[in-house]
Amino acid sequence: MLRRLHPEQPESFAFTAANQQWAEAQVTKYPEGRQASAVIPLLWRAQEQEGWLTRPAIEFVADMLGMAYIRVLEVASFYFMFQLQPVGSAAHIQVCGTTSCMICGAEDLIAVCKDKIAAKPHELSADGKLSWEEVECLGSCTNAPMAQIGKDYYEDLTAESFGKILDDLAAGKVPTPGPQNGRYAAEPLNGLTSLKDYEAGKPQYNASVELADDLGDTVKRIDGTEVPILTPWLGKDGKATATKAAPKPPKAPAPAKPAAKQAEEAKKAEIQEDQPETLTAARGGKADDLKMLKGVGPKLEQTLNELGFFHFDQIAAWTPEEVAWVDTRLKFKGRIERDGWIAQAAQLAKGEETDFAKRAKEDGTYED
Repeated sequence: MLRRLHPEQPESFAFTAANQQWAEAQVTKYPEGRQASAVIPLLWRAQEQEGWLTRPAIEFVADMLGMAYIRVLEVASFYFMFQLQPVGSAAHIQVCGTTSCMICGAEDLIAVCKDKIAAKPHELSADGKLSWEEVECLGSCTNAPMAQIGKDYYEDLTAESFGKILDDLAAGKVPTPGPQNGRYAAEPLNGLTSLKDYEAGKPQYNASVELADDLGDTVKRIDGTEVPILTPWLGKDGKATATKAAPKPPKAPAPAKPAAKQAEEAKKAEIQEDQPETLTAARGGKADDLKMLKGVGPKLEQTLNELGFFHFDQIAAWTPEEVAWVDTRLKFKGRIERDGWIAQAAQLAKGEETDFAKRAKEDGTYED
């Protein structure tokens, strides 16, 4: 397949401050004169930041590593994981079309992509939110047909369930990844034939899906703020012990933010934090099952308990300032408002049952 740069290119590229720090740290992994070894991770970071690899991004990475532009272009055009054209602003869909998936209905999924996104791969949908392509085997043959969206697999798909996922993504929602037919992982479709005792006590999701659910946004592109920049190969003083990074090129000026975006950020900055009332232990030694709140898994429930929240009425009483305080102490900000914890907690505190809690009990995930 001939891979060329897209005819329409932005004028410039620059890493965000956090991504620039990350990129410089990666370069220090290699001896002086061998900085070119960092080309793939830096190109990948640039793609994660922008969604696709632009010519200015390729040249920026080349300058940072002291490489000829053509050498970096050779890498970018050789590996199919690099997108050389714009992708959907919400998500890029990669449908597996290899044997197992093809036999199990991948062609139906591709037809859905053509209908809901664009007639041809790598074309943007009319609203610019989605794009798609067919890829080679993604290694989830037991859960065929499947697609990779963002960082996660969506498995055991049908044309109907896949169409619903695309509609949700276009609407700004983030569907839960993993099997879409009720399977926990890759067990037999007819049910377990062994390890049946494990079935009763298992978590709601398998480990991969649980992590994705805890993060809350599996299609979000990394920007350098997700985890600390780990550089164990550096000295205690934070400087390279035996390496030296290539000089970085001057940064291009950051484009001015739209007025609406500036107003939104100013509004957020006005929100003050106020610590809510917490408990050292559950009342009467019995905590409420906070996993009955949509978006709260076992790990997040543990975090809330450690912060001093054990009961629905505590969460239902949070003010906006108190929500801001809790929000800064969670791994993924914005989840409280997005999933409507306060409204759910108020309903559960009254002894009523939310739709999510009812479904969770019907699924047999939780016990009274």
